[in-house]
Order: sequence, then structure tokens, then C-alpha cells
Amino acid sequence: MDRVADLMGLPSKWALYKWMESGRLPAVLIRPFEHATGATFVTQYLAASAHKLVVDMPSGKPAADEEVLELQSACNEAVNQLARYYRGQADAEETVSALTSVLGAIAGHRENVARSLAPELDLFGEGEE
Repeated sequence: MDRVADLMGLPSKWALYKWMESGRLPAVLIRPFEHATGATFVTQYLAASAHKLVVDMPSGKPAADEEVLELQSACNEAVNQLARYYRGQADAEETVSALTSVLGAIAGHRENVARSLAPELDLFGEGEE
């Protein structure tokens, strides 16, 4: 607890213990807490309780042609799975998993395209030349 409190910038672990006891972590400390613990359960809980879908964002590398074709194939399979579900021929959990996977992949490509509108600085010269 001392290390987590230190990584969050708190003067002592006792404030953290108090928030854990009451279940009232200040919103400005959610990200520092998640960074210190390596878990995003608070963010996932908040999003799920608001009926929002949480998708991991990609690192932002350009997609190869094969990746776009794989995405197309995954989209087709997810839609086929959805059609089978509505006909009573597929399991709900498998269908949700297939749809969630495709939504995540599409959201990743969306983020890549959005980042191209405002590219990040190449501070260390590792980008394409």
C-alpha cells in the first residue's frame, strides 16, 4: 500500500485506506490509482454502469492489406454469428464475444485514422522517413 500511495502522489497510505473503506476514491485519483496498480477495474466499472462499451486503443501503427482483409473476414463472421443467433442456432455468449471482438478491432482502426488527422510528435526518430 505504501508503494501504491507513493505512485499516486499521496503523502501516506492512510488516505488510500480511508477511500477503500468508504468506497469513495476521488475521481481525479482514479487514473493514478489504476496506473499504480496496473488494473483498470474502476474505469471498466464506471463505463459498464453507464452502459458504455470500453475498448482498448491501439498503439497507432498503419495497417497492412492483410490486416484489413482479416478485419473484413472477422466482420463477416460476426454478422454470420449474429444471424445464427437470431435463428436460434448460436449461443448468446459466443455471439457477444464475436461482436465485441469486431467492435474492438473497428474501434482500433478508427483510432488509427483519427490519429492521422493530428499525428503525434516523433520525438525519438522511430517513425517512417
